[in-house]
Amino acid sequence: MKKIILLIVLSITLFSCGNDDDGTRFDNPYLLDPLVNITLNLNLPEYNNLNFPGGSIVITQQGLKGVVVYNLNNDLFTAFEITDPNHTPNNCSRMTVLGIEASCPCPDDDNVYNILTGQHKTDPELYPMQMYRIEKSGNTLRITN
Repeated sequence: MKKIILLIVLSITLFSCGNDDDGTRFDNPYLLDPLVNITLNLNLPEYNNLNFPGGSIVITQQGLKGVVVYNLNNDLFTAFEITDPNHTPNNCSRMTVLGIEASCPCPDDDNVYNILTGQHKTDPELYPMQMYRIEKSGNTLRITN
């Protein structure tokens, strides 16, 4: 009897654990979770725009269609997948960034997202942009998932 109770308690414990550290990841059926591991040295000229609050860059070498990185206040940064999270990645789903907004150029939608929060501009019920972890250490940013 003790073994059965222990098995039940262990099963409940294992099934109640999630794989999300901060509770903000959503199970988006459109996007995969690609391996992202980017290190940016902010002393290099190609990343100079990230040395100022409000600066952003798009890195196209990793992620599904790329990663947009935004400097909030020199201590806090955001990093999001640049493909539109509300349809399957295709040849037009790579969003363009203008200011703090990322917009999808696909003709069948008018999705616009805030790159500070990842939320859709007008419809909070739609999937948000896929967020990546970002850590700052000195003049280095490390972006992972």
